[in-house]
Parts: sequence; structure tokens; C-alpha cells
Amino acid sequence: MSETGQSPTPAPDFDVSADVADGIATVSVRGEVDVYTAPQLRERLYAVVGDGATRVVLDLSAMTFIDSTGLGVVVGALKRLRESGGDLVLRSPSRSTRKVLEITGLTRIVEIID
Repeated sequence: MSETGQSPTPAPDFDVSADVADGIATVSVRGEVDVYTAPQLRERLYAVVGDGATRVVLDLSAMTFIDSTGLGVVVGALKRLRESGGDLVLRSPSRSTRKVLEITGLTRIVEIID
């Protein structure tokens, strides 16, 4: 919620969608994941985990930016999945996103596929 008590307006260039089949969820992100859009990503990821997905593929091919809030969402989802015996895979991060993942050490704890 914003200071005015209203939910923030969704970013027009941001979208997150999910497709679930056979316990595997593919969550696709388009646009920037930042302090404003990260809650939408968290909600979608936690929903698919809550619905029983044991493997989540986070498709980052159309993601243009991620900040520390977004990284926190990814780590939180990874933790939830692993606690329930599942796993998270990151698909097709851009070159700049991959660099951020390397700097933060996430490349050592999460699988990345192209």
C-alpha cells in the first residue's frame, strides 16, 4: 500500500504470468522487477507454490531489470520451494541479470538454464 492507503498502480510495462502443468510451474516475467513490482512477482510465485508446484521455472527472458527487492523475492521463493522438497530454476536471464546473480552468489545456489 502507498502512503495514501491505496495499492500502488501496476507498472504498465510489467507483467507476470504463470502456467502450471504436472507439478511444474513456469512463471514468466516481463519488464522491471523493483520495489513497486516485486510484490506482484512474490504473490504469483507463492501462489504456484501454495497450489502444489514442486518445481518452478522462472523465465527471465523478458525481464529488463531486477533490484534487491526482486532478488529477495527470488530467494524467498527458493527457500519456500526447498522447504517443501521442491526447487527453483532461472531460465534465460539477460547478460546484466546474470552478472547480478553472479555478484550476489545466487548462481551457486540456483540452477540457471538457457
